[in-house]
Amino acid sequence: MRVLIINGSPHPEGNTSIALKEMEQVFAQEGVEYETVTVGNQAIRGCIACGKCAESGKCVFEDAVNEIAPKFERADGLVVASPVYYASANATLIALLDRLFYSTKFDKTMKVGASVVCARRGGCSATFDELNKYFTIANMPVVSSQYWNSIHGRIQGEAEMDGEGKQTMRVLARNMTFLMRSIELGREKFGLPEKEERISTSFI
Repeated sequence: MRVLIINGSPHPEGNTSIALKEMEQVFAQEGVEYETVTVGNQAIRGCIACGKCAESGKCVFEDAVNEIAPKFERADGLVVASPVYYASANATLIALLDRLFYSTKFDKTMKVGASVVCARRGGCSATFDELNKYFTIANMPVVSSQYWNSIHGRIQGEAEMDGEGKQTMRVLARNMTFLMRSIELGREKFGLPEKEERISTSFI
C-alpha cells in the first residue's frame, strides 16, 4: 500500500504538519509506504482552461502539478491537508488540486481519499467539504474518522495540545489503511466496478 500526502500549508513545521505526523506514524506502524509533499510555499498558478492537457496528457505549466501526477497515479490513497483561510483551503493547494485532477486522465476509481484541515477556531467543516469534493468527482471513496478530520491550533505548535484532534488523525490513518487493504482484496476477487460510457448533459 502506498499513500501520497499533500500538505497545503506554507509552513512545513506548522500545525497542519502536526496532524499529518500523527497519520505518518500510524502508516509506518502498519507498513504503509507514504510520501509527504509540501506545496503551500510554492508558486502554483490556477487553471486557465486552455485544454492543452487533453492533447499532451499533462498540464501546460511545468510545476509541482506535473511532478506530483505520477506519484498520485502510483498511490493507493491520497491525503490532502490544509490550514483554514477565510473558511476555505489555502488557495495554492486549490490551484494545484484543480489542475492535478483535471489534467490527469488515469483512472482514479477506488483510490482512497482523505482530507485534513487545521484552524484556529472556525471554518474547518467548510474546508473539509471543499477538499472532499475532489474525491467524490473522481470515484474515490472518502475516509472518515471518529470526528470531522480537523485539528485546532493558532500559533506554531499549538496543535500539539489538541489531544482529540491528534487522536482523530490516528483513527483516520487506521481507517484509511483498512479501507485500502479491503479495496485491494475486493479488486483481486471481484475487479473494479463496471464502467459505463460517460454521459455529459449540458443545458444552455
